[in-house]
Amino acid sequence: MQQKILIIGFVWPEPNSSGAGTRMIQLIELFLEQQWEITFASAVADSEFMFDVTSIGVKKVAIALNDSSFDAFLKDLNPTIVLFDRFIVEEQFGWRVAENCPNALRILDTIDLHTLRLARQKASKERKKFQTSDLFSDTAKREIASILRCDISLLISEIEIEILQKNFKIDPKILYYLPFLVDTIDEKTIENFPKFHERKDFIFIGNFLHEPNWNAVQFLKESIWPFIHEQLPEVSLLIYGAYPSQKVFQLHKPDERFLVFGRADNAAEVVKKARIVLAPVRFGAGAKGKLIEAMQCGTPSIATTIGAESMHGNLPWNGIIADDAQDIAKAAIQLYQEEALWHEAQQNGIEIINQRYSKSLFGFDFINHILSIQGIIEQHRMDNFMGAILLHHTLSSTKYMSRWIEEKNKKLT
Repeated sequence: MQQKILIIGFVWPEPNSSGAGTRMIQLIELFLEQQWEITFASAVADSEFMFDVTSIGVKKVAIALNDSSFDAFLKDLNPTIVLFDRFIVEEQFGWRVAENCPNALRILDTIDLHTLRLARQKASKERKKFQTSDLFSDTAKREIASILRCDISLLISEIEIEILQKNFKIDPKILYYLPFLVDTIDEKTIENFPKFHERKDFIFIGNFLHEPNWNAVQFLKESIWPFIHEQLPEVSLLIYGAYPSQKVFQLHKPDERFLVFGRADNAAEVVKKARIVLAPVRFGAGAKGKLIEAMQCGTPSIATTIGAESMHGNLPWNGIIADDAQDIAKAAIQLYQEEALWHEAQQNGIEIINQRYSKSLFGFDFINHILSIQGIIEQHRMDNFMGAILLHHTLSSTKYMSRWIEEKNKKLT
């Protein structure tokens, strides 16, 4: 059967801005390899840095929120698979998909478990230790409901699958682990990595619209970099990231070698030139795109426990894991100066990529999983009766709220 996929994006994908954008392009490329027909739709305005999906053979369609024109669009397209980019998108459009294309397989790409990230963020801001009870929030009610309404939910972190099964009693049959999908690092790639002595400085890179990144930069500036700068006064810390605000640029201090550059034209190039990636992420969820990119560039990293969470399995880390500010600083200085330790860390990163993120290990199995669920979709949905209940009530409530908003908007125009 020729598959016709509709991807409804929270935003237009920006692979040069965020890990989420990179993830979306990886999924699109995987579907294109199957010669499946893909339409990417979003209700947000075009952005300056969005990837032109039409350049790789994907149809691009602008859609509207709370507008029945989407129903007509759906019926005309008649997709066999609909992929929602984050639970917020499923909330907005899931009921319309279920009503107009009931046979379409509904897939939710969680990106990261928002429930976990926001609970950790709240605990961090309140300066208290994160507890499991923090998970049971209003966000969790919304996100878990969205997961239950979908046929398959993609998780990028094994820890998150464990949380969903253990704490929220989610049936593992509707969950699917799918990490970042990248190319294997071969010998030729390794030979082309800049050598230890050809690299200099530390680097942090991350989208500043993502709160964990802004918090990490503040942590670096206030608590970590002063200690490193005292020990390595000729070394700089380069801060890169998409969508920096004025408050980010106010941290730029050349006399302290704390340098804020904003968006990198080519993230991989600046990461390859650096000797070490610093990523002191104090809260968050999912897998960190910046740390995957570091490994792909042969650049060791200093990460926190949360930063490296679920990323390396039983393999040794691509550098050093530390959480306390002084421990992070000491680890960074040691890794920066000791070439043998640096080479060992680089090799660890190569092994992590090749054993845990290689597209060849996961892509084919995921495609087969989609096809197998499509083959038993009725039974699959009956086994997820709680999801059917939630979908029924969503159709009975969200549907009419959306219709009311649509009518109200008509009167205002």
